[in-house]
Amino acid sequence: MVGARRRTSVPVVARRVLVTGSARGIGAAVAHAFAGLGDAVALHYHAGRTDALAVLKALPGTGHTVVEGDVADPGAARHLVESAVEGLGGLDVCVNNAAVFDAHPPMDVSYEQWCQVFARTVGVNLLGAAYVSWSAAQVMAASGGGHIVNVGSRGAYRGEPDMPAYGASKAGLHALGQSLAVALAPQGIAVASVAPGFVTTERLREQLSEERWAQVRAQSPYGRAATPEEVAAAVVWLASGEARWASGAVLDLNGASYLR
Repeated sequence: MVGARRRTSVPVVARRVLVTGSARGIGAAVAHAFAGLGDAVALHYHAGRTDALAVLKALPGTGHTVVEGDVADPGAARHLVESAVEGLGGLDVCVNNAAVFDAHPPMDVSYEQWCQVFARTVGVNLLGAAYVSWSAAQVMAASGGGHIVNVGSRGAYRGEPDMPAYGASKAGLHALGQSLAVALAPQGIAVASVAPGFVTTERLREQLSEERWAQVRAQSPYGRAATPEEVAAAVVWLASGEARWASGAVLDLNGASYLR
């Protein structure tokens, strides 16, 4: 066509992405979402090697790798980031998804159980994210910037009476993300969080009775819980260049089940 402009395609540069706790559930969905965009993903696991390898095999694209380690251990957390950087050739995105949760109603457990659950939950959900974030930030700062996305929880605001350590750890994770957003912006690193409500994962379905699951679905006016893919879509957006101005935000993903 005379006078028409020629359209030139802009090459898409693959990102290097670390997703902690990606052997199952939300983490696996996040890994699939990034891989589907052509990104190279480092899958992290602590105890679920078989599951992690199954996710790795199913990921589209190439250049993926698997790293292992307990994020609650400072040395192991730093090492797993280093392993991810080595396997991927760098690091552009870090998703802090690894988390544990155990029921421990304060009037139903012993003091020893209470202390054990708090130590482990805060160790993984909050301290682990802090260790991984520091390690990832050093790499990103040296290469011009990047994105850190934390997977928090609605429980940080709504309360978790049967799992208070989980709610407290996720509230701390949101606050950590906001502090890091301010501290790391001069390095070109954006930090944001998502706060999902209940998500239909295998682990959650295994732990809830049909009656309890019906109550969970009824919390949202949509009459259901989120899918892991819906959470993954939000994580991918927050890790995009278009979302850089959302640094410091905590994005609610609870299907209007809790409004604040």
